[in-house]
Amino acid sequence: MKKLKKYIKYTGVALLFFMTINAISIWDYSLEYSEKKSDVAIVLGAGTNNGTLSPVFKERVNQGIYLYKKGLVKKLIFTGGIGENQDVSDSKVAKNYAAQQGVLQDDIIIEEKSRYTHENLTEAKFIMDSLNFSSALIVSDPLHMKRSMELATAANIECESSPTKTSMYQSTIPKLKFLVYETFFYTLGKLSFRH
Repeated sequence: MKKLKKYIKYTGVALLFFMTINAISIWDYSLEYSEKKSDVAIVLGAGTNNGTLSPVFKERVNQGIYLYKKGLVKKLIFTGGIGENQDVSDSKVAKNYAAQQGVLQDDIIIEEKSRYTHENLTEAKFIMDSLNFSSALIVSDPLHMKRSMELATAANIECESSPTKTSMYQSTIPKLKFLVYETFFYTLGKLSFRH
């Protein structure tokens, strides 16, 4: 029994240390920012409500629009399927919003199957391959970028990180909560070799 308690204690300490290292890594990576000219911007979904972008998703879409209007990408790929209790896919809502902001309809591509980050990126890769696009800027929140970029790399997407310049996670408490959330799922992915 003593050995078991000691094992649990040391395992807990090791896990806490591992998560702390991951949190620092996620924070550091959130500062990475690129505006390298690419074929597309892949905007990761973040939910909608009755046809309206969530505040978080809106900032991501705005970043994609910024990259497009600056001439850094030719096309925007919006990701996200139909969420629970919603009638329209997240990506369709994003498309409608971007069109209202002056993005040409022909330059907006959507996928409506995904619900999670790894699915967002897998579906975006299918689109890129079908249209012979080879490079992308990945758009999400700064603290979501490390996990997203690793998933993008796993999906064989040649890409760079272009997080939102503004974020709904500005104040300390929401930012820390999001960091804890990201650290948990990033660590879980590392431990299970997938995320």
